[in-house]
Amino acid sequence: MKFFLDSAMTDEIKHALEMWDIDGVTTNPRHVQVSGKPFMNVIMEIADIFAGTDKPISVEVNPHLDDWREMVAEGKKLAALSPNFVIKLPAGEAGFKAVFELAAADIKSNLTLVFSAAQALQAMRMGAAYVSPFIGWKESNGEEIIHFIDEVTTIRNNFGFDTEIIVAAARNARQITNAAVSGADIVTAGMPVFKDSFDHPYTDVGLGKFQSFWDDTPYE
Repeated sequence: MKFFLDSAMTDEIKHALEMWDIDGVTTNPRHVQVSGKPFMNVIMEIADIFAGTDKPISVEVNPHLDDWREMVAEGKKLAALSPNFVIKLPAGEAGFKAVFELAAADIKSNLTLVFSAAQALQAMRMGAAYVSPFIGWKESNGEEIIHFIDEVTTIRNNFGFDTEIIVAAARNARQITNAAVSGADIVTAGMPVFKDSFDHPYTDVGLGKFQSFWDDTPYE
């Protein structure tokens, strides 16, 4: 399974790349706003970090766009800026059509804001390189999420679609594990979520005991 960092903070991205060998990055308008930098500035800084690699960076078109032609035009403009850029488009009729047109132009897209298996299926049919089912938001709304990801992966596997599944908005280690067990290709999450998932209180307890045993034992 691949790990993508859900962030537009360049310091976080550099840390994740150096320490975790992160496989890619997903951004969205909120992440860019939090960075405190203009959109174009921050995505080009991220592109510089990944220059010379094949690690994808999802960059989102203007979310106000509701015409597929405008989505495609902006997607092509963004894709021309970096070979790492994957164009992020919202689920919906215009977004699905934009995915199809970009795929015909050999431009990869990531269909985002997916909250049903039917939406994921249409994204796959239209040629999305990635589809991003959101789980954190659904669970917060009291909806079941494990079978949701199972359905998406089963559909992909049943019909041999080339689309990679990015489980998005993961909020804890259990959700990351469930995504892996369900056969998703990728999970994207923020830095605090990944850091917490790499730790466990019993690891700290055990390490403390081993340190005590070490200190009480002659080395030579």
